[in-house]
Amino acid sequence: MKDRRCVIIGGAEIKEYDRIRSYLKEDDFVIYCDSGLRHAEGLGRKPSLIVGDFDSYENPHADTETIVLPVVKDDTDTVYAAKEGMRRGFREFLMLGVFGGRMDHTLANVYQMFDLESKGCTVLAADDYSEFTVISEGGTARVSDRYPFFSLLNMTGTARGISIRGAKYTLDGAEITSGYQYAVSNEVLPGQTAEITIKEGRLLLIMDL
Repeated sequence: MKDRRCVIIGGAEIKEYDRIRSYLKEDDFVIYCDSGLRHAEGLGRKPSLIVGDFDSYENPHADTETIVLPVVKDDTDTVYAAKEGMRRGFREFLMLGVFGGRMDHTLANVYQMFDLESKGCTVLAADDYSEFTVISEGGTARVSDRYPFFSLLNMTGTARGISIRGAKYTLDGAEITSGYQYAVSNEVLPGQTAEITIKEGRLLLIMDL
């Protein structure tokens, strides 16, 4: 599955269907998780796979391959879908409809992004307002001025050697701990592209649209 992408669609609210639909590619492998199925019509994409315990959405009993999960389990439907995508050989992931609504599920999905990245996958998530990705040690990310704001959040431990160029607020070899989030609401300078590098640790990059 080296050249294909796995798209995981959860049940969180999506209002901007036209914009979210623009992320999808023709050959994506699309997994709908339980109540994520309510987005199928708005996104205009049929599922490649359906996963869920169907405690929040009725099992459609469609011809599409469906994995029915027990209600009592350790993994959420979305986490199971991510693991299933990896089991099938996917290493690029897009997550939609996974942020918003229940905070517990939102945070679990953020940490799922970190888990995927730690296993060598690339992962992008998007909602009605922002795009999200993970920057790991030795990595570089670039943010164009099409994004009004961007933020860096450290979800665990201490990230070190953080530098930001081409933005209103710059950093040079800085640290961000999980206990003090000061790199929020930065701005790309007009006509420039901000460049973010990190030497140690991992950060969540949020780019507001």
